[in-house]
Amino acid sequence: MPETPAITETSVAGAVDAALTAIAAATDSAELKVVRARHTGENSALAGFNAAIKSLPGTEKAAAGKLVGAARGRLTQAIAARDAELVEAEESARLAAESVDVTALASRQAAGARHPLSLLMEQIGDIFTGMGWEVAEGPELENEWFNFDSMNFDEDHPARAMQDTFFVDPVESHLVLRTHTSPVQTRSMLDRTPPIYVVAPGKTFRTDELDATHTPVFHQVEGLAVDKGLTMANLRGTLEHFARLVFGEEAKIRLRPNYFPFTEPSAEMDVWQPHAKGGARWVEWGGCGMINPNVLRASGIDPEEYQGFAFGMGIERTLQFRHDLNDMRDMVEGDVRFSQQFGMVV
Repeated sequence: MPETPAITETSVAGAVDAALTAIAAATDSAELKVVRARHTGENSALAGFNAAIKSLPGTEKAAAGKLVGAARGRLTQAIAARDAELVEAEESARLAAESVDVTALASRQAAGARHPLSLLMEQIGDIFTGMGWEVAEGPELENEWFNFDSMNFDEDHPARAMQDTFFVDPVESHLVLRTHTSPVQTRSMLDRTPPIYVVAPGKTFRTDELDATHTPVFHQVEGLAVDKGLTMANLRGTLEHFARLVFGEEAKIRLRPNYFPFTEPSAEMDVWQPHAKGGARWVEWGGCGMINPNVLRASGIDPEEYQGFAFGMGIERTLQFRHDLNDMRDMVEGDVRFSQQFGMVV
């Protein structure tokens, strides 16, 4: 402890004034606590004065004790008053920070929801499982044999060109991003014994530009039935039933002759839209036909004993027709307002 000056009214008043200045300058309770220790604690000037009283002559002790005691009382009161001020100010600041403006608009965070494409694919799966079919899946990175050769595509077919299909480097690996979900049909025929009834929804890839009617990544659903005695009549009945469950009881389809490597005979399928914005119309929905015997043979199924039919359509296209949507880009931009119009289904 530093040497304590003589106990006089001047020296004690000086210590008190220094302490009062420090107390008034304290800006928070923590700082005031430090000031209290410095000016009233064991190493303070007042503590030094108090310790020095015992060395004074007996006739001077009473006066010195009274002087030092008064100073200590004055500081104690000043510290208590400043502490009350600081506590009140800190409490007011805390309440202000935690205040709620009851007139302000509520801050709401909308719950997320599933995309309408996901909901539609799930509904299509439910439709076919209700008919006794099985939902099948397969890899999106597919071997070229499954994607093309097993589907009876010739080696020089335009779909094999790099301007139509995403090939994975090195090209010699014969890996592609599947251009349709047809490989799932081949895998299903290789893994199962007829009768086979499977529907394959999933993501597909083609080198299309993103515009109002095309996306480079899109979704398809394809159906495959292999059994004895199947005909085009079974195919048409299945598709008519499917169309009515998707588009409503007024929906109907028509089949127009076409060519696909994996079906023979083949047909383009149109669906009737009685309530389209521009008026009732036929729109192209997908392709279908009886499975080409070469496709059955590639999967080890005897075409003399079993027949089959297959069909496929785009999920995005189906959603467009179902809700009269004009621009397919709205489906991929991630704007929650697009999903909200279909109901925020979790």
